[in-house]
Amino acid sequence: MVQFTRPDGKTVDGYLVEPPNGANAPGIVVIQEWWGLDEQIKEVANRLANAGYRALVPDLYRGKLALEAKEAEHLMNDLNFGDAASQDIRGAVQYLKATGSSKVAVTGFCMGGALTVLSACFVPELDATVVWYGNPPAEYVDANNITKPMMGHWSMQDEFFSPAGVDELEKKLQLAGVDHEFHRYDAKHAFANPQADARGLAPLQYHPEAAELAWKRSLDFLNKHLF
Repeated sequence: MVQFTRPDGKTVDGYLVEPPNGANAPGIVVIQEWWGLDEQIKEVANRLANAGYRALVPDLYRGKLALEAKEAEHLMNDLNFGDAASQDIRGAVQYLKATGSSKVAVTGFCMGGALTVLSACFVPELDATVVWYGNPPAEYVDANNITKPMMGHWSMQDEFFSPAGVDELEKKLQLAGVDHEFHRYDAKHAFANPQADARGLAPLQYHPEAAELAWKRSLDFLNKHLF
């Protein structure tokens, strides 16, 4: 665990994994699902570090973890999304750049996907974003502020974030001329999370084939824009 400073001077803890190829590698800020900074999201950071990136997961819930959906919903609803994007996530990007990474991307899942879209609007220092099945209400997205490439992975059977909302977001990006690449998968929400089935929620389902394809696309995209 490390501690970094937000633009407003407050401090945040985060889980940092350094890659085998050294501290000057590109960085990726990884944003949690609504469960919190749990072992699953740490494994995502570990996987990215093994792929050659410095991966930092900011602790948006300040040490709190949810074990079941109602608790997760409560924690998510208490989170100020604008503050998390413009302060916590921006501070994490700035930390990685100040400590050796010349380029830094942001990626996030579910709730973290929505925050990744917002970070594309609010964090001028980032160099790319990869969004996984999560987006904020379209009225909160000022696509004219998005100046860096975005990749999105979307679930066509998503009961939390509708395909219609994804279409609306893509339309805004197109009108603003944003460099983006959206992929849609015939899968349920959280299809890239190996722990999804264990949560016991019908709308969640791990889909290994879709997950592997999305990961390959993501790593190709990140290699292109960060190295």
